[in-house]
Amino acid sequence: MKIIAGILLSLSTTVFADVIVPMNFVDTNGVGASAGEVTISETAYGLVFTPSLQGLTPGIHGFHLHQNASCEPKEVNGKVIAGKAAGGHYDPANTNNHDTPWGEGHRGDLPPLYVALDGSASRAVLAPRVSLSDLSGRALMIHAGGDNHSDMPAKLGGGGARVSCGVIQ
Repeated sequence: MKIIAGILLSLSTTVFADVIVPMNFVDTNGVGASAGEVTISETAYGLVFTPSLQGLTPGIHGFHLHQNASCEPKEVNGKVIAGKAAGGHYDPANTNNHDTPWGEGHRGDLPPLYVALDGSASRAVLAPRVSLSDLSGRALMIHAGGDNHSDMPAKLGGGGARVSCGVIQ
């Protein structure tokens, strides 16, 4: 009985290692200078994404988990798009719907990232529908504009261009 209790205690106190994602600026030429990093921690309520970033434009930015582990540009219809090799938002249920982080849409829809007037971002956000097992082989993306978590009036929340990206190892 003591052995079983010890095993259960051990399992209940298991601490998962944080995942640190180096973030770089991206443009149509490829992956550029470092923007800092995002630390991802697992909690009982979902994943916490804690940024330590600099050099971004102040304001609210779309923040998403993307399908592919690449931050490279990709040509679409004759136009090179920064970070496009990351694919679309992580959507394992194929909902094809942009929604809130707690809603029924893409599981890659994270809360928006807040960037201070000095271009730094350090405020953590909670993603309740994502777990560590979802991260492998994905990219973390920051968009130029905000995110209204809707496909109206603009697709994918109106976040705009991809400006910073990190491949999750």
